[in-house]
Amino acid sequence: MPKPNGDDRGRRGRRPRRRSLLGRLVSWALVACIWCGIGVVGLAAYHATQLPPIDQLAVPTRPPNVAILAADGSLLANRGETGGRTVTIKELPPYLPKAFVAIEDRRFFGHFGVDPIGIARAALRNVTSRGVSQGGSTLTQQLAKNLFLTQERTASRKIQEAILALWLEHRYSKTEILELYLNRVYFGSGAYGVEAAAQRYYGKPARDVTVAEAATLAGLVQAPSRLAPNRNPDAARVRAASVLAAMADEGYITPAQQKAALADGAKTVRRAGAGSANYAADLVMDVLDDFVGTVETDITVRTTIDPLLQAAAEKSLVDELAQKGAKFGVEQGAFVAMRPDGALRALVGGRNYAESQFNRATVAKRQPGSAFKPFVYLAAVESGLTPDTVREDGPISVKGWNPENYSRDYRGPVTLRDALALSLNTVAVRLGLEVGPRKVVSVARRLGIASPLQPNASIALGTSEVTPVELVGAFAAFANGGTAIVPYLIADVKGPGGKTIYARPASPLGRVIDAGAVGMMNAMMRETLLTGTGRKGEIPGWEAAGKTGTTQEFRDAWFVGYTGSLVAGVWLGNDDGTPTKKVSGGNLPVEVWSRFMKTALAGTEPVPLPGSSGWRPQVASAGRPIPPGRVRQAEVQPQPGGGDPLTDFFGKLFGN
Repeated sequence: MPKPNGDDRGRRGRRPRRRSLLGRLVSWALVACIWCGIGVVGLAAYHATQLPPIDQLAVPTRPPNVAILAADGSLLANRGETGGRTVTIKELPPYLPKAFVAIEDRRFFGHFGVDPIGIARAALRNVTSRGVSQGGSTLTQQLAKNLFLTQERTASRKIQEAILALWLEHRYSKTEILELYLNRVYFGSGAYGVEAAAQRYYGKPARDVTVAEAATLAGLVQAPSRLAPNRNPDAARVRAASVLAAMADEGYITPAQQKAALADGAKTVRRAGAGSANYAADLVMDVLDDFVGTVETDITVRTTIDPLLQAAAEKSLVDELAQKGAKFGVEQGAFVAMRPDGALRALVGGRNYAESQFNRATVAKRQPGSAFKPFVYLAAVESGLTPDTVREDGPISVKGWNPENYSRDYRGPVTLRDALALSLNTVAVRLGLEVGPRKVVSVARRLGIASPLQPNASIALGTSEVTPVELVGAFAAFANGGTAIVPYLIADVKGPGGKTIYARPASPLGRVIDAGAVGMMNAMMRETLLTGTGRKGEIPGWEAAGKTGTTQEFRDAWFVGYTGSLVAGVWLGNDDGTPTKKVSGGNLPVEVWSRFMKTALAGTEPVPLPGSSGWRPQVASAGRPIPPGRVRQAEVQPQPGGGDPLTDFFGKLFGN
């Protein structure tokens, strides 16, 4: 047999090499990584299929905000789901967006949407702290969650969050992502976005927040309920200190700025618009679509409200109820003030908006009592009577109805001037029957009363219900010299970029009261404040006029008064219609009105009432007196409900 050669002997003599343990571990690790990678890709692919196709993804439209401004441009309230308008990065102080980056995602400008280093660091800290103390989500992931996903905490949602974050980073720049984040993140108390949060907690726009306030807002997003600065200031302060430290570490603020912010911490303010201004804001939202249609972008609505007058009206009403409400058994009230042209300057729908959003100034219909009598007297004046006309103040019976005076006594023959000033019921009923109840209703309609009115004998004593805003609006015709008005609140509406969407047109409704009749009415109602039931309302240096009103069993108490520059009315009563403890138009309502008017008119030049200093019958060219009520037909304009959206709204509101 042939002998084996040397090579064969060498091969047979060597034992096969075995890989080292380290090599085997590396090999296994590589295989495991490959399989893990395949698993991750497969898992991601699966969860990606649960999302809409990438080419169909789009950032959801942010709900529009309606910023409601006072006449001077100050903010009354924000309305809408977000509570604040959209802001751009350029509008904000640099330290505000950087505060969020510093505390939420320091590597924001360096990662691609998902931060593996951040995830690893968070995992390590969570392990060492024996619990979940830090998350690894980037700002982009947080934005993805806010835009597209629910708030559930599951592995599936985290994977989808990462996928969407990658899409966002591919689709948008870092600045755009940060801007989206700042406008969408939730800050608690119904505030979405940094603008809403700045207004909510600090009563100012985001562009004006301080370093300390920026740090507080940035720290708030971690736990909006627990860290709300208005509810838990200590926790918010501790969290803000952490944000300031992070900002200093990143070089976003100087040590001096950090020290100053810590020394002078952020101080919250009472919620902007939490008081009576919200009644006006609610009314804006009720009528807005009639002016601009469906709101699809942020808009700004400038109203006619004067913040100082609004505050004065609220204070006058609330203080009176606080001081005397319990004693007199009255719980609620409403206040309306407007210029003689109908521009609402103050609107208070109740004593506390937070407790009741029901707007008694525009919606509640109550009997006006004697505050309705000016329409009876105007009908009489237009029928040829004058303030010096005499009528009998004595017992009267109308089909079994026997109206009496408040004082239960009678004065005999009295002038109309004295009868109106003293609010004598028997004279008012006689005049109503003399001119006819339908004539009284017609006069009230002409001046703007749109609520249903019953043309019966008791109409002279104000038994048909009206709202405060329409009654005050009707009195405006006396203050402006006889021109019809419709109360209005919206001056203009602007969209993005300040583009005007709506501006209230100048649309005078024309004369509805003859100038001579206006003079006589103002002379008579002036007497109410000089010698009559409204003596407490006299304003030194001003010509003022008005009328008190009290209903049966003291259920409602009114005073509507005016000067040549301002008309205002007060209603006091109880929502359930229960009687008060003798609240009459001449006591509490006059006190509320007088306190407000003295504040509102302070520092302004007195304006005379039209024709009140002395009325004279007009004389025609032929030398014959013209009856005061003879107004040319062309001058009498249609009543509310003819083209203007707010006119239509009030017509619907008052049941016309």
